[in-house]
Amino acid sequence: MSKVLASPSKYIQGHNELSRIKERISYLGGSFLFVMGGFAYKNLKPVIEESFKGYGSILLFEKFCGECTKNEIDRIRAIYRTHRCTVVVGVGGGKALDTAKGVAYYECAPVVSVPTIASTDAPTSAIAVTYTEDHVFDGNILLPGNPEVVLVDTDVITRAPVRFLVAGMGDALSTFFEARANVASDHDNFAGGKSTNTSLALAKLCYEILIRDGLKARQSAEKGICSREVENIIEANIYLSGVGFESNGLACAHSIYNAFTTLPPCHHMYHGELVAFGTIVQLVLEKRIEPEIAELLQFCINVGLPVSFAEISTRDLTRDELMNVAVAACSPANFMAGEPFGVTPEMTFEALTAADALGRKYRLQDRA
Repeated sequence: MSKVLASPSKYIQGHNELSRIKERISYLGGSFLFVMGGFAYKNLKPVIEESFKGYGSILLFEKFCGECTKNEIDRIRAIYRTHRCTVVVGVGGGKALDTAKGVAYYECAPVVSVPTIASTDAPTSAIAVTYTEDHVFDGNILLPGNPEVVLVDTDVITRAPVRFLVAGMGDALSTFFEARANVASDHDNFAGGKSTNTSLALAKLCYEILIRDGLKARQSAEKGICSREVENIIEANIYLSGVGFESNGLACAHSIYNAFTTLPPCHHMYHGELVAFGTIVQLVLEKRIEPEIAELLQFCINVGLPVSFAEISTRDLTRDELMNVAVAACSPANFMAGEPFGVTPEMTFEALTAADALGRKYRLQDRA
């Protein structure tokens, strides 16, 4: 099997980049459909219009419904066809970007990602995650290629609520551990091949940046300052994590996330917050050494990521609910095959409860 590394054609990150969007993407075509989240539609549309002023391109702006469903993708596809657009541009959070990618996939169009938050690694990937109308994971759309351009305006990212940046750290936190599992299992990645030395090194760098700069980045972001640490974490959350997961693969951590989306008491949690807890579960499942698990738990506590059931659910979870999570996590539709050994629901249930116990223990120690 060939080794394959997947990456967007261009990744551009910096101060005031949105005001330069015309010069960054105009080469792609002349008729742009912008699929925009609510904040982006209200606040960033004028910036985009000003950038394209006098250029002569057709710009169409459509606010998406808030969930990346197959129905929403079909609705926006109809708009794309009616107005004979040639390029899809997603502007917003991960679900807005995934909706744009879904439209581009079915319409065989190039897609551009303009994230307004650094809460997931969705902007770089050739994957669109879909959900049901009830916010339950519904599958992945695999695009033939990555976005043509990922344009990251760090001023926009820094103005977003800090919880988004922290959630992005939670999503990025799993990248190296899931990559390591897939390398050990010799599992195929999402790019249709095996991991490369480069992709594993990027995943490891992602984790190293999180541990080194995560807390300082949170502290700077709380003051509205785009410090060097914030810049580094934005790159880790979006680019390193995105290329790292797609070019290496997913495993237990994201399987746990997908499974928890089936529980309504967990629907208030962000993607990366649940992935962070799933990463703790993965290290427990793999019986990793205590210092490694301790470093992960302490990082989560320091930056404000959940480490126990009580921190991801609005009420106590029953044994049956947790077993259902374990069963769902081990479904063939998820990513447990990325682990280098067979994983059963019983093993997953034990890892879930052990991770919760460890998290509660470390939380108490932190408060002492």
